[in-house]
Amino acid sequence: MPDSELKPLSAGQILCPAGLGPRSDEQNTEVRGQVAARRGPTYLRVMLGKELRALRERVPGRTAEGVSTALGFSRSKISRVEAGDIPLPKLGDLEKLMDYYEVRDLDDRAELLKMQRDSLSKEPFTSYRNLLPSGMPMYLGLERDAIKVRGYENNVVHGLLQEKSYAKALGASAKVVEERTTEFVEQGVRTRMERKNLISSGDAEVHIILTESTLRTVVGSPDVMRAQYAEIIRLNDLDNVEVQIIPEDLPTYRAAFNFTVLEFVDLAPVVQSDSAKATTMWSKDSDVGQYQRQFDAMVKAAPGPNQTPQILHALEKKLWT
Repeated sequence: MPDSELKPLSAGQILCPAGLGPRSDEQNTEVRGQVAARRGPTYLRVMLGKELRALRERVPGRTAEGVSTALGFSRSKISRVEAGDIPLPKLGDLEKLMDYYEVRDLDDRAELLKMQRDSLSKEPFTSYRNLLPSGMPMYLGLERDAIKVRGYENNVVHGLLQEKSYAKALGASAKVVEERTTEFVEQGVRTRMERKNLISSGDAEVHIILTESTLRTVVGSPDVMRAQYAEIIRLNDLDNVEVQIIPEDLPTYRAAFNFTVLEFVDLAPVVQSDSAKATTMWSKDSDVGQYQRQFDAMVKAAPGPNQTPQILHALEKKLWT
């Protein structure tokens, strides 16, 4: 994850986003009100890791391996906690770290302890995380707390836009080839439908770009495709959703791989991309910037969201009637 997302705590300073100094009491109240109900366990785990890394790096040359050795932790524990890959399950371990990093202010200690405690809560997908591709649990946990989602798909309809029959047909078509169980396929459909709560809640701005070739590819049947087109039109009509389609005959840039950029209130953006076996995430500023530039270029080139219904109606008429 990026090195500079959160600043180290000074005495009595409430956590604040990257690049900002301490907030006034009024600003803290406003931001806390925005995100208080939207900081899930995964999000908090990443935040805690960022803060611990910032505290460690206050001393030049202090390495994660050195801290692990000094406190008797396993060699990789600090690095993985700082990256948000694993939680810090023991209260005593956090107490040791705060003592070692000389965090003396009681309010700062209480803030970190609460963050650690809340990060151990169960995510909605905990019961079936073993059915998810590698990396997907972290992505799902962060997607739930994003304030802006910007996604590009050139193969299948983006998961946040998938209609139920489309998701079912997609899973069924891959079941034998990818050696998936019925349970895996059914849970995949449920997960996609649950993810759409992010859209219906209106808490996040969602902007998705699809290629026309994606929408020409038959998944299931013509009836399934008609239902999927209708669902995209319905979602595109929501105030917090924009869907753009890049026509096949438009001579413009298209990214080679699918990706999604997640933006947050008080964490730096992250980028996610899928492969056959795993979900990969990046958060280095240079990586995120590259994907943001790709997305912005396609936004400018593609017809606007107001033309999406017209494009889909024309496709339906041409292909399925």
